[in-house]
Amino acid sequence: MGTERGFTLLEVMVALAVFALLSAAVLSACQFVLSQHAGLRERLFASWLADNHLTELRLRLPSPGQQRITRSFAGESWALEQHVKRGRDDRWLSIEIEVSHGANSPVVYRTVGWIAPMSEAALP
Repeated sequence: MGTERGFTLLEVMVALAVFALLSAAVLSACQFVLSQHAGLRERLFASWLADNHLTELRLRLPSPGQQRITRSFAGESWALEQHVKRGRDDRWLSIEIEVSHGANSPVVYRTVGWIAPMSEAALP
C-alpha cells in the first residue's frame, strides 16, 4: 500500500468550523455597522435642521415662548420645537431647539443657542 496524501475528515471538519465562526463574526459586525449608520444619518440630518433653524432665528428676532414647526427634509417629516426665553439680564435670548420625527416620537437632537437682540438704536 502506498501512502496517500490529502486531508483527513477531522482536518476538514476543523477547517469548516473555523470558517463558520469567522463568517458569523463578520456577519455580526456588518449588522452592527449598518444599524449605527442609520442612527448616525438620522442624528446628522437632525443637527443640520436645528442649526439651520437657529440661523434663521438669528436673522429674525423671535419673541419669547414655545413654538412647534414641521419641516420636510431628505424625504422625511421632522418636528422642531423651539423654546425661547429671556436671559437673566434681558440682553440675551436663550433658544432651545429639539428635533424629532413627530409629536410622540423621541427627541433625536437637542441644541441650545443664544441670540443678542439688536437694539433699535443700532439699526441704520
